[in-house]
Amino acid sequence: MVESFMGIISYIKNEIQVIRERDPAIKSNMEVLLYPSFKVILNYRVAHKLYLKQHYFLARWISQRATRKTGIEIHPGAAIGKGLFIDHGSGVIIGETTIIGDNVTLYQGVTLGGTGKEQGKRHPTLEDNVMVSAGAKIIGSFTIGENSKIGAGSVVLEEVPPNCTVVGVPGRVVRMGNKKVPRTDMDQIHLPDPVLGDIRELQASCARLNGQIEDMEKQMKHLLDMNRGQRGKSEKIKQEE
Repeated sequence: MVESFMGIISYIKNEIQVIRERDPAIKSNMEVLLYPSFKVILNYRVAHKLYLKQHYFLARWISQRATRKTGIEIHPGAAIGKGLFIDHGSGVIIGETTIIGDNVTLYQGVTLGGTGKEQGKRHPTLEDNVMVSAGAKIIGSFTIGENSKIGAGSVVLEEVPPNCTVVGVPGRVVRMGNKKVPRTDMDQIHLPDPVLGDIRELQASCARLNGQIEDMEKQMKHLLDMNRGQRGKSEKIKQEE
């Protein structure tokens, strides 16, 4: 009994440390107790143990109560490692067969969902140190590699290698080999913008084409002037004859 109680206290201390590490708005440990992330993860741990023992109704009852109180829905069947941090959290959904590694960060509005009624593993796997920014949707049974970052509002439908940044709808890799650990910088703003890059390429292409057209117009004008000059000389010679 004492060992179990001490284990709970140790777990709560670790959760407090995780939240304080990643949210600069926290000024005291007591504030952490008010966080939706803190409440929902504690409830999830209890519900998950019941789920593994096949007490499905009780597990879902605990899970649904936590959802109503926090706005965060975590299916008790999901497998979640240590150090998960859900910032703000409203609208976050984590499906039944989701697997989440250690030190993962999710922002509000994130969905880790399935693509339909398929059986077996149907939700994504997030490896260690992944950050999923606000409003992003990761749909399907595939892996997001460690240290990867998913941009706000992205819709990811296929596997992402480790150390990558993904943005857009559908999501595409715009940076590889970025070995920064997302949980240390928590930066979901300064990400590459592939749409802006495409627009700039189009602008540069248009500028090149405009330059080529101007050169052609100058050459045509020069040729016309030369033709006029030659015709003028011919007429003058004829008049003199």
